[in-house]
Amino acid sequence: MRHILTLIVFSFLWSCHSEKKEQKLKLGKYRAEFKINENEIIPFNFELKTPNLLNIYNAEEVIEVNDITFKNDSIYIKIPVFEGVIAAKIEKDKLVGEYIIKGKNRILPFRAEINATRFDVVNTNVNANISGNWETVFSPNKEFDKYVAKGIFKQNGNKITGTFRTKTGDYRYLEGVMDGNKMKLSTFDGAHAFLFTATVTDSTLNGMFYSGGHWKEPFYAKRNENFELPNANELTFLKEGYNSLEFTFPDSKDNQVSLSDDRFKNKVVIVQIMGTWCPNCLDETKYYSNFYKKNKSKGVEFVALAFEYAKTKEKAFKAIKRLQDRIDINYPILLAQFGTTSKTKAQEKLPMLNHVLSYPTSVFIDKEGKVRKIHTGFNGPATGNKYIEFKAEFENYIDSLLSE
Repeated sequence: MRHILTLIVFSFLWSCHSEKKEQKLKLGKYRAEFKINENEIIPFNFELKTPNLLNIYNAEEVIEVNDITFKNDSIYIKIPVFEGVIAAKIEKDKLVGEYIIKGKNRILPFRAEINATRFDVVNTNVNANISGNWETVFSPNKEFDKYVAKGIFKQNGNKITGTFRTKTGDYRYLEGVMDGNKMKLSTFDGAHAFLFTATVTDSTLNGMFYSGGHWKEPFYAKRNENFELPNANELTFLKEGYNSLEFTFPDSKDNQVSLSDDRFKNKVVIVQIMGTWCPNCLDETKYYSNFYKKNKSKGVEFVALAFEYAKTKEKAFKAIKRLQDRIDINYPILLAQFGTTSKTKAQEKLPMLNHVLSYPTSVFIDKEGKVRKIHTGFNGPATGNKYIEFKAEFENYIDSLLSE
């Protein structure tokens, strides 16, 4: 209902000003923020480089946005790949509006103004340095909801960058500050808006994680340079009695595709379990797509199985096409499920797996059609050395399968 009202409001605003001269937005660097409750905001920075191009910045990450529409006194910013849009009125070089994810019925109040600062710092005294590795537990007091993670941070003065790695992926490029003894980190990647706050000592972090305005959970971390997460190659496996993967799902032309098709015979095949809504899947897809273009002549194939929250088949394939066009993906993406991203439902589609623990998950299949390895999650570029290690391991393993 709120989403419908929002669209009505913006339609009304645009129509009411239909005879006014179209306002221009000043070029430059902006500080934007989503309001998630009465006390907290999720800030991020973007730069409007031309009227039709802006870049969103999160630490080393740059997200180029080129789908920007101006109408009278309003701006409409379509996030690449993902479904989210920002609709806002221009008010003297300020933006006031909302961030809308229609398919998930989520809306966040949005504001932006020219300002290169991400977080306002009240206490400029640097009372702690969080550089290094942190053994972390999210929702530590909830037996069935708690999970472990590894914090990886670099601090220079009061500036902080890094991420949290979990068993299933990472929490993107985080950027923020140390405000006295308070850590503040945020990111906005087009799909997710995250905020991490914590009280810091030399050896502990005691904080809260916010995902947009719909989720929050506490976390506790202690400094531990030797902490490692469970092996990602041992979390998902075939049930007893199985040695291969079987499925038949449609492509965008409604062709039913299976691993028994000629395209995959006598090839090393990587089956990618993913969703177009998933940022970690996007990171993985960028890497896989580039690798495939360079190596498909060697006898390697990829096929992605998309599990989509879109309510209809048509909308799900529209999301798939948006991803394919943006990344220039040359391997097939099949629609395995729509209407829900439930991992339990996903496992029902692939009953030979012990579970679907994560989007993404990659299944490695040899030339004889046998599953040789299953890798859960993806350590993206934000994880630094772990991403480099993953690429080296992946390429060496593919070479070993190709040489058999």
